[in-house]
Amino acid sequence: MARTEGARLENAIVASDGAKTNQTGQDKTNLTAFLQGVTLTRNMPLRDQIYLLVRRAIVTGKLAPGAPVNEIEIAERLGTSRTPVREAVKKVEDEGLIDVRAQAGTFVTPISSRQVREAYVIRIALERESVRHAAGVITDDQVQRLRDIIDLHALSLKRSRFEDAIDHDDNFHRTIAEVNGYTMLWRVVDMSKAQMDRCRLLSLPSPGAGDTTIAQHTAVVDALEAHDAEAAERAISDHLETSLENTLKLLGRIESDRQAALVV
Repeated sequence: MARTEGARLENAIVASDGAKTNQTGQDKTNLTAFLQGVTLTRNMPLRDQIYLLVRRAIVTGKLAPGAPVNEIEIAERLGTSRTPVREAVKKVEDEGLIDVRAQAGTFVTPISSRQVREAYVIRIALERESVRHAAGVITDDQVQRLRDIIDLHALSLKRSRFEDAIDHDDNFHRTIAEVNGYTMLWRVVDMSKAQMDRCRLLSLPSPGAGDTTIAQHTAVVDALEAHDAEAAERAISDHLETSLENTLKLLGRIESDRQAALVV
Protein backbone atom coordinates (compact mmCIF):
# COMPACT_ATOMS: atom_id res chain seq x y z
CA MET A 1 0.00 0.00 0.00
CA ALA A 2 1.46 3.33 -1.05
CA ARG A 3 0.33 5.34 1.93
CA THR A 4 2.53 5.10 4.99
CA GLU A 5 1.26 4.95 8.54
CA GLY A 6 2.52 8.50 9.08
CA ALA A 7 0.42 9.79 6.23
CA ARG A 8 -2.60 7.96 7.60
CA LEU A 9 -2.06 9.40 11.05
CA GLU A 10 -2.07 12.91 9.60
CA ASN A 11 -5.46 12.33 8.01
CA ALA A 12 -7.16 10.39 10.83
CA ILE A 13 -9.38 12.07 13.39
CA VAL A 14 -9.94 10.45 16.77
CA ALA A 15 -12.77 11.35 19.10
CA SER A 16 -12.02 10.97 22.78
CA ASP A 17 -14.96 10.07 25.02
CA GLY A 18 -17.51 12.86 24.93
CA ALA A 19 -15.35 15.03 22.68
CA LYS A 20 -16.47 16.68 19.47
CA THR A 21 -14.11 17.06 16.56
CA ASN A 22 -13.92 20.02 14.24
CA GLN A 23 -14.40 18.47 10.83
CA THR A 24 -13.85 21.50 8.65
CA GLY A 25 -10.77 21.76 6.52
CA GLN A 26 -10.09 18.02 6.51
CA ASP A 27 -8.84 16.21 3.40
CA LYS A 28 -11.88 14.22 2.33
CA THR A 29 -12.44 11.82 -0.55
CA ASN A 30 -15.79 12.59 -2.15
CA LEU A 31 -18.51 10.18 -3.10
CA THR A 32 -17.79 10.45 -6.80
CA ALA A 33 -14.41 8.77 -6.42
CA PHE A 34 -15.50 5.71 -4.50
CA LEU A 35 -18.61 5.16 -6.62
CA GLN A 36 -16.62 5.36 -9.86
CA GLY A 37 -17.38 2.33 -12.01
CA VAL A 38 -19.66 0.68 -9.42
CA THR A 39 -22.57 -1.32 -10.86
CA LEU A 40 -25.30 -2.80 -8.69
CA THR A 41 -26.48 -6.35 -9.38
CA ARG A 42 -29.70 -8.29 -8.88
CA ASN A 43 -28.04 -10.97 -6.76
CA MET A 44 -28.46 -9.03 -3.51
CA PRO A 45 -30.98 -6.46 -2.24
CA LEU A 46 -30.00 -2.95 -3.28
CA ARG A 47 -29.92 -1.67 0.31
CA ASP A 48 -27.43 -4.39 1.26
CA GLN A 49 -25.15 -3.63 -1.69
CA ILE A 50 -25.19 0.09 -0.94
CA TYR A 51 -24.60 -0.57 2.76
CA LEU A 52 -21.52 -2.66 1.95
CA LEU A 53 -20.22 0.00 -0.44
CA VAL A 54 -20.57 2.88 2.03
CA ARG A 55 -19.30 0.86 4.99
CA ARG A 56 -16.22 -0.33 3.11
CA ALA A 57 -15.48 3.17 1.84
CA ILE A 58 -15.46 4.44 5.44
CA VAL A 59 -13.58 1.50 6.94
CA THR A 60 -10.84 1.68 4.30
CA GLY A 61 -10.50 5.46 4.63
CA LYS A 62 -11.77 6.26 1.16
CA LEU A 63 -14.38 8.38 2.94
CA ALA A 64 -12.44 10.17 5.66
CA PRO A 65 -13.77 11.37 9.03
CA GLY A 66 -15.89 14.45 8.44
CA ALA A 67 -16.66 13.60 4.81
CA PRO A 68 -20.26 14.31 3.79
CA VAL A 69 -22.48 11.38 2.80
CA ASN A 70 -25.11 12.67 0.40
CA GLU A 71 -28.00 10.26 -0.15
CA ILE A 72 -29.18 12.06 -3.28
CA GLU A 73 -25.73 11.88 -4.87
CA ILE A 74 -25.38 8.17 -4.04
CA ALA A 75 -28.79 7.43 -5.56
CA GLU A 76 -27.96 9.39 -8.71
CA ARG A 77 -24.53 7.81 -9.14
CA LEU A 78 -25.90 4.29 -8.68
CA GLY A 79 -29.05 4.88 -10.73
CA THR A 80 -31.46 3.90 -7.98
CA SER A 81 -34.16 5.49 -5.86
CA ARG A 82 -33.42 7.09 -2.51
CA THR A 83 -35.27 4.40 -0.52
CA PRO A 84 -32.54 1.71 -0.56
CA VAL A 85 -29.91 4.41 -0.03
CA ARG A 86 -31.77 5.74 3.01
CA GLU A 87 -32.06 2.21 4.43
CA ALA A 88 -28.35 1.55 3.85
CA VAL A 89 -27.29 4.83 5.43
CA LYS A 90 -29.45 4.08 8.48
CA LYS A 91 -27.66 0.75 8.92
CA VAL A 92 -24.25 2.43 8.67
CA GLU A 93 -25.43 5.03 11.19
CA ASP A 94 -26.46 2.25 13.59
CA GLU A 95 -22.83 1.03 13.53
CA GLY A 96 -21.60 4.47 14.57
CA LEU A 97 -19.80 5.17 11.31
CA ILE A 98 -21.83 8.21 10.27
CA ASP A 99 -23.64 10.96 12.08
CA VAL A 100 -26.96 12.30 10.75
CA ARG A 101 -27.47 15.90 11.85
CA ALA A 102 -30.77 17.64 11.44
CA GLN A 103 -30.54 20.65 9.12
CA ALA A 104 -26.79 20.06 8.65
CA GLY A 105 -26.34 16.81 6.75
CA THR A 106 -24.78 13.38 7.14
CA PHE A 107 -21.08 13.02 7.89
CA VAL A 108 -18.52 10.28 8.53
CA THR A 109 -17.79 10.14 12.26
CA PRO A 110 -14.35 10.33 13.87
CA ILE A 111 -12.83 7.06 15.09
CA SER A 112 -14.19 6.55 18.60
CA SER A 113 -11.78 5.05 21.13
CA ARG A 114 -14.72 4.28 23.44
CA GLN A 115 -16.50 2.31 20.72
CA VAL A 116 -13.27 0.50 19.86
CA ARG A 117 -12.89 -0.67 23.47
CA GLU A 118 -16.53 -1.72 23.60
CA ALA A 119 -16.20 -3.68 20.36
CA TYR A 120 -13.25 -5.62 21.73
CA VAL A 121 -15.12 -6.45 24.95
CA ILE A 122 -17.95 -7.92 22.88
CA ARG A 123 -15.64 -9.67 20.46
CA ILE A 124 -13.37 -11.28 23.05
CA ALA A 125 -16.34 -12.63 25.01
CA LEU A 126 -18.05 -14.11 21.95
CA GLU A 127 -14.98 -15.50 20.22
CA ARG A 128 -13.70 -17.22 23.36
CA GLU A 129 -16.93 -19.20 23.43
CA SER A 130 -16.73 -19.76 19.69
CA VAL A 131 -13.27 -21.41 19.75
CA ARG A 132 -14.09 -23.37 22.91
CA HIS A 133 -17.05 -25.01 21.17
CA ALA A 134 -15.17 -25.39 17.87
CA ALA A 135 -12.39 -27.35 19.59
CA GLY A 136 -14.84 -30.13 20.34
CA VAL A 137 -16.36 -30.50 16.89
CA ILE A 138 -13.82 -29.33 14.29
CA THR A 139 -12.89 -31.79 11.52
CA ASP A 140 -9.58 -32.32 9.73
CA ASP A 141 -11.00 -30.69 6.59
CA GLN A 142 -12.03 -27.61 8.57
CA VAL A 143 -8.60 -27.39 10.17
CA GLN A 144 -7.04 -27.46 6.71
CA ARG A 145 -9.47 -24.78 5.54
CA LEU A 146 -8.28 -22.51 8.36
CA ARG A 147 -4.63 -23.18 7.48
CA ASP A 148 -5.37 -22.34 3.84
CA ILE A 149 -6.89 -19.02 4.94
CA ILE A 150 -3.78 -18.27 7.00
CA ASP A 151 -1.62 -18.93 3.92
CA LEU A 152 -3.72 -16.53 1.83
CA HIS A 153 -3.54 -13.95 4.61
CA ALA A 154 0.26 -14.24 4.77
CA LEU A 155 0.54 -13.92 0.98
CA SER A 156 -1.57 -10.75 0.98
CA LEU A 157 0.65 -9.24 3.68
CA LYS A 158 3.78 -10.16 1.73
CA ARG A 159 2.37 -8.38 -1.33
CA SER A 160 1.23 -5.37 0.77
CA ARG A 161 -2.38 -5.99 -0.24
CA PHE A 162 -3.69 -4.92 3.12
CA GLU A 163 -7.39 -4.73 2.30
CA ASP A 164 -7.23 -8.33 1.08
CA ALA A 165 -5.33 -9.27 4.26
CA ILE A 166 -8.14 -7.87 6.38
CA ASP A 167 -10.69 -9.83 4.35
CA HIS A 168 -8.74 -13.05 4.99
CA ASP A 169 -8.46 -12.15 8.69
CA ASP A 170 -12.23 -11.78 8.91
CA ASN A 171 -12.73 -15.00 6.99
CA PHE A 172 -10.56 -16.85 9.51
CA HIS A 173 -12.69 -15.76 12.46
CA ARG A 174 -15.94 -16.22 10.53
CA THR A 175 -14.97 -19.76 9.56
CA ILE A 176 -14.37 -20.73 13.19
CA ALA A 177 -17.87 -19.49 14.05
CA GLU A 178 -19.27 -21.48 11.13
CA VAL A 179 -17.59 -24.64 12.42
CA ASN A 180 -20.10 -24.40 15.28
CA GLY A 181 -22.95 -23.33 13.06
CA TYR A 182 -22.84 -19.98 14.92
CA THR A 183 -23.57 -17.70 11.98
CA MET A 184 -25.49 -15.29 14.22
CA LEU A 185 -22.44 -14.96 16.48
CA TRP A 186 -20.32 -13.69 13.62
CA ARG A 187 -23.04 -11.25 12.52
CA VAL A 188 -23.08 -9.75 16.02
CA VAL A 189 -19.28 -9.49 16.03
CA ASP A 190 -19.24 -7.97 12.54
CA MET A 191 -21.80 -5.31 13.45
CA SER A 192 -20.00 -4.36 16.66
CA LYS A 193 -16.50 -4.00 15.22
CA ALA A 194 -16.99 -1.20 12.70
CA GLN A 195 -14.76 1.28 14.55
CA MET A 196 -12.22 -1.49 15.14
CA ASP A 197 -12.06 -2.18 11.41
CA ARG A 198 -11.17 1.45 10.69
CA CYS A 199 -8.05 1.05 12.84
CA ARG A 200 -6.89 -2.21 11.28
CA LEU A 201 -5.95 -0.70 7.93
CA LEU A 202 -4.07 2.06 9.73
CA SER A 203 -2.01 -0.39 11.77
CA LEU A 204 -1.17 -3.07 9.19
CA PRO A 205 1.73 -1.21 7.52
CA SER A 206 3.47 -1.17 10.94
CA PRO A 207 6.49 -3.51 10.93
CA GLY A 208 5.66 -6.90 12.44
CA ALA A 209 1.94 -6.30 12.93
CA GLY A 210 0.90 -8.77 10.25
CA ASP A 211 3.48 -11.38 11.28
CA THR A 212 2.15 -11.33 14.83
CA THR A 213 -1.39 -11.94 13.61
CA ILE A 214 -0.28 -14.87 11.43
CA ALA A 215 1.58 -16.47 14.35
CA GLN A 216 -1.39 -16.02 16.69
CA HIS A 217 -3.86 -17.43 14.15
CA THR A 218 -1.59 -20.43 13.73
CA ALA A 219 -1.58 -20.96 17.51
CA VAL A 220 -5.38 -20.94 17.50
CA VAL A 221 -5.55 -23.56 14.75
CA ASP A 222 -2.92 -25.73 16.45
CA ALA A 223 -5.07 -25.78 19.59
CA LEU A 224 -8.22 -26.51 17.60
CA GLU A 225 -6.53 -29.36 15.76
CA ALA A 226 -5.51 -30.84 19.13
CA HIS A 227 -9.13 -30.43 20.30
CA ASP A 228 -7.76 -28.49 23.28
CA ALA A 229 -10.55 -26.09 24.23
CA GLU A 230 -8.61 -24.32 26.98
CA ALA A 231 -5.57 -23.75 24.78
CA ALA A 232 -7.79 -22.47 21.96
CA GLU A 233 -9.51 -20.06 24.32
CA ARG A 234 -6.16 -18.78 25.62
CA ALA A 235 -4.83 -18.39 22.08
CA ILE A 236 -7.82 -16.37 20.81
CA SER A 237 -7.78 -14.24 23.97
CA ASP A 238 -4.06 -13.50 23.54
CA HIS A 239 -4.65 -12.63 19.90
CA LEU A 240 -7.55 -10.24 20.47
CA GLU A 241 -6.02 -8.64 23.56
CA THR A 242 -2.80 -7.97 21.63
CA SER A 243 -4.88 -6.43 18.87
CA LEU A 244 -6.69 -4.21 21.38
CA GLU A 245 -3.44 -3.09 22.99
CA ASN A 246 -1.92 -2.21 19.61
CA THR A 247 -5.07 -0.42 18.49
CA LEU A 248 -5.24 1.74 21.61
CA LYS A 249 -1.56 2.63 21.20
CA LEU A 250 -2.25 3.64 17.61
CA LEU A 251 -5.22 5.79 18.62
CA GLY A 252 -3.08 7.37 21.32
CA ARG A 253 -0.45 8.35 18.75
CA ILE A 254 -3.10 9.75 16.43
CA GLU A 255 -4.59 11.83 19.24
CA SER A 256 -1.15 13.06 20.34
CA ASP A 257 -0.35 14.11 16.77
CA ARG A 258 -3.71 15.87 16.51
CA GLN A 259 -3.15 17.78 19.74
CA ALA A 260 0.38 18.73 18.66
CA ALA A 261 -0.95 20.02 15.36
CA LEU A 262 -3.50 22.19 17.20
CA VAL A 263 -0.73 23.73 19.31
CA VAL A 264 1.33 24.56 16.23
